[in-house]
Amino acid sequence: MGRHSSPSRRGFKTPVLVISILLVVGLLAWFTVDFLRGRLASAGCDTTTVLNVTAAPDIAPTVTQAARKASEEDKAGCYQINVASHDSAAEAESLVVSDGSERPDVWIPESSMWLQRAQDKGAWSTQANGSSIASSPVVIALADTTATELGWPGRTLAWSELIGPAAKPVSIGFPDPARDPIGVSTLLGLQALTKGAADQTAANVAAMRKLSPNTTAQASDLYARLPGGTSQAEPLSGFPTSENALLRHNVKQDGTPLVAVYPDAGVPSLDYPYTVLPGTLDTKRAAADRFLRRLTSQETSEALADAGFRTPDGIALRDRSQDKRSSALPMSRVPLPKVTDVEDVLNFWAAVNLSGRVQVLLDVSGSMNEPVPGTGKNRMEVTLQAAIAGVSLFKPTTKIGWWLFSTKLDGDKDYVELLPMRTVAEQVAAGAVDKLRAVKAVQGGGTGLYDSVLAAYQVARQNWEPGRINTVIIMTDGKNEDPQGISLDQLLSELGKLRDDRRPLKIVGIGVGPGTDPAELDKISKATGGAAFTTQDPSKIGEVFNAALSKMLCQPPICKPTAGS
Repeated sequence: MGRHSSPSRRGFKTPVLVISILLVVGLLAWFTVDFLRGRLASAGCDTTTVLNVTAAPDIAPTVTQAARKASEEDKAGCYQINVASHDSAAEAESLVVSDGSERPDVWIPESSMWLQRAQDKGAWSTQANGSSIASSPVVIALADTTATELGWPGRTLAWSELIGPAAKPVSIGFPDPARDPIGVSTLLGLQALTKGAADQTAANVAAMRKLSPNTTAQASDLYARLPGGTSQAEPLSGFPTSENALLRHNVKQDGTPLVAVYPDAGVPSLDYPYTVLPGTLDTKRAAADRFLRRLTSQETSEALADAGFRTPDGIALRDRSQDKRSSALPMSRVPLPKVTDVEDVLNFWAAVNLSGRVQVLLDVSGSMNEPVPGTGKNRMEVTLQAAIAGVSLFKPTTKIGWWLFSTKLDGDKDYVELLPMRTVAEQVAAGAVDKLRAVKAVQGGGTGLYDSVLAAYQVARQNWEPGRINTVIIMTDGKNEDPQGISLDQLLSELGKLRDDRRPLKIVGIGVGPGTDPAELDKISKATGGAAFTTQDPSKIGEVFNAALSKMLCQPPICKPTAGS
């Protein structure tokens, strides 16, 4: 009996054993967790951080490649990078008003101008600059058949030959600057080209009007309009684009080869800013900094060069000596324009592209038969030539009507309607150009100016249209010669009564030849808030018409002076 334990002692020993086992298991678990935590800490992280990056479509593939390599080399799985390709215009809008998708932590648009645009739209906390990871110059892509006709490759072509005051008659398309920073860069380059013009505003208006008819919302539409392209619209000889897009197009070899025409100066390149968006967590910011270091590494720079991009300071890392259609010469970095400069050039573009309602009064008095020395034409012919060229600068949706005036042209009236008020597109379709060319001066007819101006202004006031630039244009070579009509004082008084600055309707006077009275035309125009433009030399009518057109199309507060003017 002495060798057997009592029941009470056996019951005490069992709980002790269980507790001991549990204690050992707990200690083992504690040491295991502590060991794993130590191992993870030695690897630099203990959780996986997901960084969401949105990149412009052209650079997104290379950024995705860099992200994949970063994930492969991150053995501990510290962070994961997700790259999405997204249109920059849509992304800028989604930063202001969410489109329902997850907001990215990092944004890489084509240009820092998109960061400015996002701020301007209401994303106030978005910074206006980032760290550039690459660049691509803005060039004018020219079909190589057109380039050959202009002397390439025997000589280097210039932007001034394709856009601007001295441009050749080449059909150039244009990306909408409200949606594409390439368009903004081109407009800034256009300002540089017109800087030496006697009237830079007039030169800008004329140059922009030539770009307007072939403006497209999508850059892809421009490529589709190359000779042999998929578009049914009239083919284009060229258009502004990025060097990178041109290189990618030429590599495909399934369309018209393009020659890159580089700007002389003043044209900002696409700079691909790496931008950490506001609201990104601090843990993600550390991952963002780490990824930025990879994107600016030598390895990624080489990959970007292989994809046709340049370094942020404009250096091409790849030899292109065999590619005669582009250049590998370094491109000087052009500072990003100020926000106010971008706003001004976009406001100017918007004003130039407004549709109008234009009533034209054309003088057909006998003096318009006078010859213009050195031209082989008379005043009527050179005036009509300028007017017809001017019509091409109006948007197709602009409404325009033509009256002729002399003395007693229609019974006792000094004026008669030649072309009723219609859109430019309708006028052209109805043969308006031929009708204008057929206009002849009235032999012995006088200049019935005052009565005609008042009648035209009254009709234009009655038919004033909101959302349009309502204007009356007077084209004359003389001063009033109708003694039976109203006086100048009566005309100015009536115009003053009809003036309504809430519904602006301005008279723009164009006087040509030594018979005009600049003071008379100036008083008539200024009575409505307009302006007069005169020249003693009728051969200068084209320049005067462009100056007058710029005044008509670009009226404050809609249109401000361009930067640098």
